[in-house]
Amino acid sequence: MVADLGPGAPPATPDLEIDGWLAPAYVDIHCHGGGGGDFTSADTDSIRAAAAFHAEHGTGSLLASLVTGPIDDLCRQLSAIADVIEAGDTVIRGAHLEGPYLSAARCGAQNPAYLSDPDVGDFARMVDAARGTLRMITVAPERQGAAALIDAAQAAGVTVAVGHTDGTYDECSAAFAAGASVATHLFNGMRPLHHREPGPIGASLDAGAWVELINDGIHLHPATLRVVLEARPERAVLITDAIAAAGLPDGEHRLGGLAVTVKDGAARLTEGGSLAGSTLTMDDAVRRAVAADVPLPLAVAAATSHPAAAVGLTGRGSIAIGQPADLLQLSDDLAAAPVPTPAD
Repeated sequence: MVADLGPGAPPATPDLEIDGWLAPAYVDIHCHGGGGGDFTSADTDSIRAAAAFHAEHGTGSLLASLVTGPIDDLCRQLSAIADVIEAGDTVIRGAHLEGPYLSAARCGAQNPAYLSDPDVGDFARMVDAARGTLRMITVAPERQGAAALIDAAQAAGVTVAVGHTDGTYDECSAAFAAGASVATHLFNGMRPLHHREPGPIGASLDAGAWVELINDGIHLHPATLRVVLEARPERAVLITDAIAAAGLPDGEHRLGGLAVTVKDGAARLTEGGSLAGSTLTMDDAVRRAVAADVPLPLAVAAATSHPAAAVGLTGRGSIAIGQPADLLQLSDDLAAAPVPTPAD
């Protein structure tokens, strides 16, 4: 716990002196796995392995993200994630449903066989299975029933994100006006920006939504990152969208039951070639942002306080009195190392 903050000399002899920068531990609100561990596995050992991998790369809090599948499977996966969260010994702070209420036209690496219109009854089942740990759901607002789903999610305390959508500017703007507040991996899995039909991208930026950005050099050009950060610096959120293959050699992997091939660090569906998440880690996302001429304080905010605020993770993503001392030491090359506390 952070007991006090202030300038000048410390009130007592310090136990540790930091050489470099001190930052809050990173917050990743969109992550499917890593280090061979898979949040979609419904296996608590695999879930823990993924969480441990990302903790080694500076992540102090994350949402375990699931992909489209049968409702019964999603309920089992949510229940397993809840088991791990309730044990309280990992960096997982909640779950994120990326599906099944997404657009078939913009499904990317989501299994189209299980996409569906939003169903409030099925959503309630998933909320129950998550036992209070579901923090975010991504929905395509043009699907029939999306408005009712947005209302139900807000009533359940679940943040609504707009993503994997072929919706128009008006459809997406209506979703944000109704309470959606996040754009899932902006530019990816959505209708492109057009000067006469701004679509989801224009609606997200216009509404001041929190905008997720996969800064791996594959999903976004560095100039695109800079443009977004110049337009909405206070709403930018760096995410990994990492899959189980993160941290592993190139080769054959899986995501939500679909075959994925990783080559040169880029994960794509083996059939069709759609990007299938990433092999990114949060420390690399921040490092790449700074290399793209994003000021370090903004890059760190986009990886800490912004994502925490986007999904209501109180006590995370900042350095403040009374909050957990969940801190990182950043070296000159932005390698992230946890700062030990007296309890350690």
